[in-house]
Amino acid sequence: MQTELKLTEDGSHTLFVPGIDECYHSTHGAIQESLHIFIEAGLKQCLKPEISVLEIGFGTGLNAFLALLESGQGNRRIHYTTLELYPVEIEMALLLNYPEVLAPDKKNLFGKLHTSPWNKETEITPDFLLKKMKTDFTGYIFEGNFDVVFFDAFSPEKQPEMWSKELFSTIFDHCNPGVILTTYCAKGIVRRAMQEAGFIVERLPGPPGKREILRGLKV
Repeated sequence: MQTELKLTEDGSHTLFVPGIDECYHSTHGAIQESLHIFIEAGLKQCLKPEISVLEIGFGTGLNAFLALLESGQGNRRIHYTTLELYPVEIEMALLLNYPEVLAPDKKNLFGKLHTSPWNKETEITPDFLLKKMKTDFTGYIFEGNFDVVFFDAFSPEKQPEMWSKELFSTIFDHCNPGVILTTYCAKGIVRRAMQEAGFIVERLPGPPGKREILRGLKV
C-alpha cells in the first residue's frame, strides 16, 4: 500500500494513503490522539499485572510503541496481538519520528516492533511480547481471550466490512469479563454494532479535533 509521510499538529508523523484518501491518524496530532484513545481511555483502565491486548490494525506501530512504553512503567507485562493485512513498508516505518518525540533511548525497540517476524510471538522486552499476524481480520481464527482491545481500523467509509456487528461479536466472544475496547469512531452505526454484539458502550470526550470516542465494556 503506497503511503506518504505527513507531519501532524503535535509534531508527530502520520502516513497518508492516496489510494483511499485517508491518514492513519488525526492530522491534529497522531501521538496525542493515540495516547488519549488507546492508552488513557483503554490500557490504563485495566489494572491487571498481566494484560492481553488485541489491536485491530498495526499500521504505523504507534499504538504498540505506546503500550510498550506503558509496560515499562511498573509491574505490568503485556502480551500484544495485532492483526494487519497490509503492513507498512519497514523503510517507511523507520522514518516515523515517534521514538524521537516520546523516548529517544527506545528507538531500537520501535525498530524491533517493525522488523520482528510475522505470525509468531517475539519478546521485544521482558515485559512486552508481540505477536503480529499478517491476516485479514474478517477471516481470522482467534486464540485465547483478551483484556484490552484497540480497534483502529480505517474508517467505516473506507472499510465498512471491518465495523460489522458480526466482527464485534467475534471480538466479544474472545474477551475476558471486564474487557475494555476503545475506538476513535463514534458513529451511530458503530455504537449500535458494538451494543448488538454485547458491549456496554459509553461515549467519551475525544482528543483535540474530535468531539467523541467510544469505549465498550464486557460485564
